[in-house]
Amino acid sequence: MHLRPLLFAAAVAVAGTGTAAANAAPATPAASMAPAEAMGVVHVRSNHGFDETLARLKAAIAAKGVRFFDAIDQQAFGAEAGLPIGRSTIVRFGNPPLGVQFLQANRYAGLDWPVRMLVVEAADGSVSLAWTDFGFMARRYAITGLDAQFKMAADVAASIAADAAGPGNE
Repeated sequence: MHLRPLLFAAAVAVAGTGTAAANAAPATPAASMAPAEAMGVVHVRSNHGFDETLARLKAAIAAKGVRFFDAIDQQAFGAEAGLPIGRSTIVRFGNPPLGVQFLQANRYAGLDWPVRMLVVEAADGSVSLAWTDFGFMARRYAITGLDAQFKMAADVAASIAADAAGPGNE
């Protein structure tokens, strides 16, 4: 008896029976992920609309002398694919002399560096900034001995987000 085909069939059957939440229809553009659903993510609510928050984020990056890499309009990608999503732009930036130290410690840290800060608009029109927590990143890649560097990166990211989010969030 060949077990391989039976094991494959069982795996397919199990994979197809996930939870109701996993089998639910895809989220609509009005749906938004609650902060509690994203492990290792820092969130800051903005006092400004989407466009102003994004512009302020880019200005804050420049004001700190941090290198701006790019901004990716995820809503536009969705539209190109015929899959509507709410407003969402990821901004990538970093300080190579600092961030490359994380890559030297573990090349897979490149999955999270340069810094990716997300500007997202919720269904109610509120705007938030979100990014990966640097402590989470250190644990994720088992990087030790760079606590001061991770703290510096966390402080700079928080400062940039506070500047972008505006008064009341500093």
